Amino acid sequence: MHTVAVLVLDQVIPFDLAAPIDTFNWARLPDGRAPYRVKVCSVAEEVSAGPFNVRAPYGLEALAEADTIVVPGTADPTVPLPPGVTEALCAAAANGTRIASICVGAFIFAATGLLDGQRATTHWIAAADLAAMYPKVTVDPNVLYVDNGQFLTSAGAAAAMDMCLHMIRLDYGSAVAAHAARMSVMPLEREGGQAQFIVHAQPPAPAGTTMEPLLSWLEEHSDRDLTLDDIAARAGTSARTLNRRFREQTGTTPLQWLHLARVRRAQHLLETTTHPVERIAVQTGFGSPTAFRDRFKRVVGTSPQAYRRAFRGAPVG
Repeated sequence: MHTVAVLVLDQVIPFDLAAPIDTFNWARLPDGRAPYRVKVCSVAEEVSAGPFNVRAPYGLEALAEADTIVVPGTADPTVPLPPGVTEALCAAAANGTRIASICVGAFIFAATGLLDGQRATTHWIAAADLAAMYPKVTVDPNVLYVDNGQFLTSAGAAAAMDMCLHMIRLDYGSAVAAHAARMSVMPLEREGGQAQFIVHAQPPAPAGTTMEPLLSWLEEHSDRDLTLDDIAARAGTSARTLNRRFREQTGTTPLQWLHLARVRRAQHLLETTTHPVERIAVQTGFGSPTAFRDRFKRVVGTSPQAYRRAFRGAPVG
């Protein structure tokens, strides 16, 4: 079982604390077993989380036993670190432990010196301050999270869950990550910004909407060369009315939704087959390998071949 230690300092931001605990605890292996053990650790038995206090069952010694350490942000992340924190994090890093920060937890992470020479992110509103305080860190405020391998940093709020799902995906594969995402009620692709390496068995289909039958049909026929008029004809309405209703109920357009469905299907094929990119382009309805590569990189943030190298054959148990 993979142990995740969440390091809680005084004035911890409640969401930053809860996000990794909930996301990792939602994960389940195909046989139903929980793959993660989450431990809340601190330098003190009890710390403030603003409107309430948190009692941490474990001390800093638990960091040495963790496979992953998560560092949430605090209300004032510029205050000096409590005694022992830098030493504990650096010792864990030297042992190869994966360390990830959430939101302004990047300030705490950077204060240890471990992010020197690394690319990192934080909440956009604090990015300039992080860059000014730690000039050896390359701060990118335009991404959801940064994965440097052993060290990861995320932006604020929901980006913490994006990063945790990414780590679950790396540890146990797409099926386990997709389950955790569904249980967390998280969107699985957010076009733009940091690459999203999370796959879903089916594209999101809002329950109880009139679009449900059409979404199912699009999913089943995503390999076809469909135009907006084709989709409107299937829906029995005009293209203009379809666009309006589709956006009202799904938040996107029919063609954008179709492109994401195709990319999701391509992710699955890249992970589970040895089919060449040219064949997958045809299987997923992109027509040409060039169009497939362009759209895939725009959505996922990397090329199909790089994606396959990263995720094909990821363990599931």
